[in-house]
Amino acid sequence: MDHFAFTDGVLHAEQVPLPAIAEAVGTPVYVYSRATLTRHARVFRDALTSALDKPHIAFAVKSNPNLAVLKLLAKEGYGADVVSGGEMERALAAGIPAEGIVFSGVGKTTAELVRGLEAGIGQFNLESEEEGIELAALATARGLTAPAVLRVNPDVDAGTHGKISTGKAENKFGVPYDRAAAMFGRLAVLPGLNLRGLAVHIGSQLSKLDPMEAAFARLGDLMHTIRAAGHEVSHMDLGGGVGVPYKADDVFPSPEDYATMVARVTGNWGVTLMFEPGRIISGNSGVLLTQVVRVKPGVTSPFVIVDAAMNDLARPALYDAWHDFLAVTPSGERTTAHIVGPICESSDTFAMGRDIDTVQAGDLAVFRTAGAYGATMANTYNSRALVPEVMVDGDKWAVVAQRIDPAAILAAERVPDWLE
Repeated sequence: MDHFAFTDGVLHAEQVPLPAIAEAVGTPVYVYSRATLTRHARVFRDALTSALDKPHIAFAVKSNPNLAVLKLLAKEGYGADVVSGGEMERALAAGIPAEGIVFSGVGKTTAELVRGLEAGIGQFNLESEEEGIELAALATARGLTAPAVLRVNPDVDAGTHGKISTGKAENKFGVPYDRAAAMFGRLAVLPGLNLRGLAVHIGSQLSKLDPMEAAFARLGDLMHTIRAAGHEVSHMDLGGGVGVPYKADDVFPSPEDYATMVARVTGNWGVTLMFEPGRIISGNSGVLLTQVVRVKPGVTSPFVIVDAAMNDLARPALYDAWHDFLAVTPSGERTTAHIVGPICESSDTFAMGRDIDTVQAGDLAVFRTAGAYGATMANTYNSRALVPEVMVDGDKWAVVAQRIDPAAILAAERVPDWLE
């Protein structure tokens, strides 16, 4: 459920008509619904807390790092799962307590590890033995002890798109399952390191729970092996990955289904369970509002050229991802068309041969389910502006990220003296 609906024939975000935002801010622009974000955060949190004992829930900042989004989730009691120093600074700026921050990511730099230590973050998810050794040394040199878990690659196929699958043996994430117990033993005795458990995350946008259940079961077996060797395991990080429907008829596991499965698999573990949801919280909370530039005749179907492009919403170009396309003021007529952007790339295509609302030049439309991996992946290719973001709350709204226009980007560049 979300809070984007038609009132008197016009698509609204909560109580705000989208044409009002387009007129004030221009297009393209991301529009988020505070009510939707809040509802999804609470539904997911309530499902876990009703089935599990005091789970730690850290929002995957990479899915939507907007400061207003993070501030809202901080108020809902969420921690933050970060994968860079920049995301850590955003989480801290949003008021998320340092101890609620989990630092994931396969390539943490020395500077990032030091910053995490000095900030007092709650957990480092180690991706290699070498990273653990470095973190231990950095912590010891500062008279600190770093709380950490070891991320394991369980060699489980998530059944999702290959570019967002992270739990197969050939993926770069985690340490090999059959080497993890020995590696844990070597790291656990290092001064400066409190190696307190294991982590796993097999991918994003999962449509079935079976792969997760298999990965969690393997992680549980490894936990028992490590405990049998005399090591304490108090925390198990199960990552995120539950998907959301991008099409109206898609069926995905509910938070309650997920929580029930986790409780069944982990019932006797006796640990603090940790979770890193992203898309399931933010995905349906946002739309990308765009305007039709023109409709161009094509050989098989017309091209609907919109002012949003692959630099604003990269998922279709990267993953052939589907986003529903709706007219903001539909006439009731339908047509078959190709939806494309203005970027000078054939990959700047949102849909081919799609049955859509009939639109014409000047009409407004939205790409649905754009609250996750939308603005966060935007760029300025073709010297285009960096897309702005708006948050709606009832009948009011505010710009929560300004449009950064080409002139501002140009002003940050310099020509060396020897080219003058």
